[in-house]
Amino acid sequence: MSSQGILLLSDNTNSIFWSSNTSRPPQNPVAQLLDSGNLVVRDGDENILWQSFDYPSDTLLPGMKLGKDFITGKETFLSSWKSADDPAQGEFSLRIDSRGFPQLVIMKGTNFQFRCGPWNGLRFTGTPELKKNNIYSFEFIFNEKEVYYSYKLYKSSVVSRLIVNQSGPLQRFVWIDRTQTWLLFLSMMMDNCDNYALCGAYGRCNIQGSPVCECLKGFVPKFPRDWSLLDWTDGCVRRTPLNCGSRDGFLKHSGVKLPDTSFSWFNGTISLDMCREMCLKNCSCTAYTNSDIRGEGSGCLLWFKDLMDVREFNEGGQELYVRMAASELDHIEKQRHKNEKRLRFIKILLIFIIGCLIIGLLLFIWKRKHQILVSTKREDRMDEDANDDMELPRYDFNTIAIATDNFSSNNKLGEGGFGPAYKGTLRDGQDIAVKRLSGNSGQGRKEFKNEVILIARLQHRNLVKLLGCCIHGDERMLIYEYMPNRSLDYFIFDRKRIKILDWHLRFHIICGIARGLLYLHQDSRLKIIHRDLKASNVLLDNEMNPKISDFGMAKTFGRDQSVANTKRVVGTYGYMPPEYAIDGLFSVKSDIFSFGVLLLEILSEKRNRGFHHSDHHLNLLGHAWRLWMDEKPLDLVDKFLLNYCVVSKVLRCIHVGLLCVQQLPEDRPNMASVVLMLGSDGSLPQPKQPGFYTERNPLGIESSSYSVNEITSTFLEAR
Repeated sequence: MSSQGILLLSDNTNSIFWSSNTSRPPQNPVAQLLDSGNLVVRDGDENILWQSFDYPSDTLLPGMKLGKDFITGKETFLSSWKSADDPAQGEFSLRIDSRGFPQLVIMKGTNFQFRCGPWNGLRFTGTPELKKNNIYSFEFIFNEKEVYYSYKLYKSSVVSRLIVNQSGPLQRFVWIDRTQTWLLFLSMMMDNCDNYALCGAYGRCNIQGSPVCECLKGFVPKFPRDWSLLDWTDGCVRRTPLNCGSRDGFLKHSGVKLPDTSFSWFNGTISLDMCREMCLKNCSCTAYTNSDIRGEGSGCLLWFKDLMDVREFNEGGQELYVRMAASELDHIEKQRHKNEKRLRFIKILLIFIIGCLIIGLLLFIWKRKHQILVSTKREDRMDEDANDDMELPRYDFNTIAIATDNFSSNNKLGEGGFGPAYKGTLRDGQDIAVKRLSGNSGQGRKEFKNEVILIARLQHRNLVKLLGCCIHGDERMLIYEYMPNRSLDYFIFDRKRIKILDWHLRFHIICGIARGLLYLHQDSRLKIIHRDLKASNVLLDNEMNPKISDFGMAKTFGRDQSVANTKRVVGTYGYMPPEYAIDGLFSVKSDIFSFGVLLLEILSEKRNRGFHHSDHHLNLLGHAWRLWMDEKPLDLVDKFLLNYCVVSKVLRCIHVGLLCVQQLPEDRPNMASVVLMLGSDGSLPQPKQPGFYTERNPLGIESSSYSVNEITSTFLEAR
């Protein structure tokens, strides 16, 4: 800085590239960079002789003024950089256009690129997104001496800047201290409608329209052919010329960005009614509105040339009154009445249609309830006729309600396809598990009755024991012995709890399930196909003895019957054999397949459904088959188990499991052979390819099982 208080920028040869100026020679000049970012030159009396805030580049900081001093004629504006790494003045500038009613604009060279519009007392009309916030406040001053825009930060700890970047958009950034980055807080000129006068004179832009441009009401395209080619540059013209008399009127447009105010007149004191009269008396006046929208509105703003750069907003726009010929207003009014009649007719028609639908729905509900009532009565009669068939004790509803503490949520064990299950304690101290048929259950009274009749006739140490049932009105409940160790899936699919099941317990469980199935298929009074054998349907008592449960889907076969067909496929994917899942064919070999899947799950500690491996996209069966073919079957078993097992027994179980899941049902052994294989050391036939041995789409891998048509029961707590 020189002794005259002038800042100089020079190179090593003392060639001056830039210098500041001063209006008078100072005494003891001092240059100081303030906390606001303003570089100032002061004299000895602390008067500011020169400041950088009067000469902004592309950035507006808090406290800087953007505008014009009417006394000195000095204008302060932002100009973009030439490029991201060249701070020379670029082609875009942000300034206040003080011709007519002042408005904030972005210019490209000498042409308007984007108009923020005039200040309406709250914000610039073209930027409804500029709302009150907790970071900064606006300040717009307009009087006979000056016009300028500025902003202030509420908190000194906040750092914010407004910039015009080299491509034109106006952006506000806020500094985030935690991440040490600038966060883009607001960006103006964000869509096609922000381009200045995109729709031409008397055109209106709506970014949600298709096309985005349309003429104001009472106007038509000046060149229709150009508009059909999406060229709206020449805008619109009046359909009916003005009469320039008292018979002219005004059409109100709401929610719009005010037109370009370069050729406008304003007065901040007169009312809107007076503003209307003044416009009517001037044949050149084309539109009017309030200049300040605060409160009920005040001031007057008149336009005297074509209305340019009108935009429609969904919210935050302003009202504009456009001058129209009286005959055109009559035409618009008639059209409005016509549209209202059409809308009224549509409303009446909709009310009639909705009324008919409601009546039809009520009739349908009544008919449905009547059918349910008739069906219930029929089923009640069937229940009464079936009492002798059930051969099972009947419990009183109040007894069960007391035992379960009125079906308390604290006693709830889980929720299955049948409905919720509860733990209860009878008066004699016996613990029970209660399955309660839910009204919206996928299983119904038929499945309830099926399960009661089947289990009542079955007695085996590896089948869950049904103690009785309860039928009370619409209530249907099954009462089972309580299983304190929950179900098998609770252990084998949990990395911690599986450690409880050592090799001895696992083999004990496998053999117990096999003996239970053998009893169902061969040794009971009835030949029964379970159809939903899976880990969650195998319960464990206090000594970890397995008990097969959930006979709602089971089917009885005649002694000479080998296969049956159904169109209603039920069960759980992952356990269904191919012939059942695809063709609806089921037999004892269906349960054999499910047993094989369960056996391999017990050994591998993995679910068949949802199994995935990094080397392929096969399910658990395909993975086991690949390891078998590669002569590495023990890789299927967890290393922890291999350290404490009989390897020959494990290999035999894998071998039996693969025999059970073979593709064709005739290749699978029967249950008697399976029990014999597990309990002996004789040679076994070589297994063939398992069912569903296909690579899956890796994007389609699922992680949990689900059911087709029916949701099967799974208890989440101990029973």
